[in-house]
Amino acid sequence: MLVYGYANGVFSSRKIERATYDSVAFRFIAAGTHPDHDTLATFRRRFLDELAGLFVQVLEMAREMKLMKLGTISLDGTKVKANASRHSALSHGHIEQLETQLKAEADSLLAQAEQADQSAVPDGMNLPAEITRRQARPAAMAAAKAKESGKKPGGKPPKPPTAGPKAQDQLNLTDEESRIMPVAGGGFEQAYNAQAAVDTGSLLVVALGVTQACNDKEQGVPMLEQLATLPKSLGQAKQLLADTGFYSARNAGACEARGIDPFIAVKRDEHHPAPHERFTEPAALAAEATPAQAMAHKLKTNAGRALYALRKQTVEPVFGIIKSVLGFRQFSLRGLKKVTGEWTLVCLAWNLKRMAVVRLA
Repeated sequence: MLVYGYANGVFSSRKIERATYDSVAFRFIAAGTHPDHDTLATFRRRFLDELAGLFVQVLEMAREMKLMKLGTISLDGTKVKANASRHSALSHGHIEQLETQLKAEADSLLAQAEQADQSAVPDGMNLPAEITRRQARPAAMAAAKAKESGKKPGGKPPKPPTAGPKAQDQLNLTDEESRIMPVAGGGFEQAYNAQAAVDTGSLLVVALGVTQACNDKEQGVPMLEQLATLPKSLGQAKQLLADTGFYSARNAGACEARGIDPFIAVKRDEHHPAPHERFTEPAALAAEATPAQAMAHKLKTNAGRALYALRKQTVEPVFGIIKSVLGFRQFSLRGLKKVTGEWTLVCLAWNLKRMAVVRLA
C-alpha cells in the first residue's frame, strides 16, 4: 500500500488512511481494511532497511521482463526539502548565547521559587512548569551541538585542543542532520541532496543515495560502489554521464578503474555555440594534455556530444516527474538514515510505475 501510495503521489500516512475509505484502488489493496495512520507510519519507519533489498529485486524483475540492461548510466543530484524549516536553524554561536541567557533565566526563576513565600509571583506564571521548560531547552541545544561536533556534553575536556564547529555553522533543532542548501531558481532551503543513477535505455533508477553535502563532487565514488554491488545478471555499466558538479580526477579515475568510460563535464557548456563548433570534430588532442583537457576534448567530439546529450534526456526528466507529477518535494521523515530509506521508497515506486509504462508501450 505504501509503494502504491508513493507511486500515485500519496505520501502522508494520514492521506493513505483516508484513501482506504475514498479510493477503490486503495480499498482493494487493503482488502477492505483501514490501517490506522500511526500503524502505517510505524511500519514505514520499522522496515526502511528492507527497502534496499526490495529495490534490487525490482531491478532483477525488470531484467527478467527484458525491460532493462545496464549500459549507459546518467548520474545527478537534486535538492529535496527536509521535514524542517530553515527558520528553526541556529548558528553555534547563537546557540551558545541562548544557552547562557536561558541558564540565567532559569537561575532567576529558581531564586523566585525559593522566595515564593516571601514575594509575589507574576500573574499567570506557573513557576515549576516554566523552570522545567527553560531548563530543558539548553539541554536539547547542547545535545544537538554534541551530535554535530561529535563531542559528548560534559565530561573531561580533551588534552589536545580539537577543532570544533565554527560559530557561524548552522544547526537545525528540528532535523539536526539536514542542511541549508541553495536550490534551483535561487534562494535557500533546509534540505538534503538526493542522488540517483538512471539507466538511459529504460529510465529506471539503478542506484541512489542521500547526502548532507551541497555539491555532488564527493558522491561519484559512493554511487559507483553501489553500482558494483548490483547482481551480475543486470549487466555491466559501460559509460557514465554526469555534469560538471561531479568532475574530479578521483571520480574519473574511479570510473576507469571499474571499466566504465566517464563522460563528465569539466565546465559548463556555452549557450548557442557557433554551428561549425557544434558539428565539426575538434583539433587533435595534444600529447601533453592534462586529464581535464582530455575529458573536455572527448566531450567535444561528435560521438561525445551525442552521448552526453542523453544526460538531460534521462536523469533530469526522472527528477522532474518525481517532483512535479508525483508531487514529492519534501521528505516526511527526519534524519539521514530515515530519509535515505524514504528516497529508496520513492525511487522504487518510480521504477514500478516506469516498468508498467514501458511494458505497455
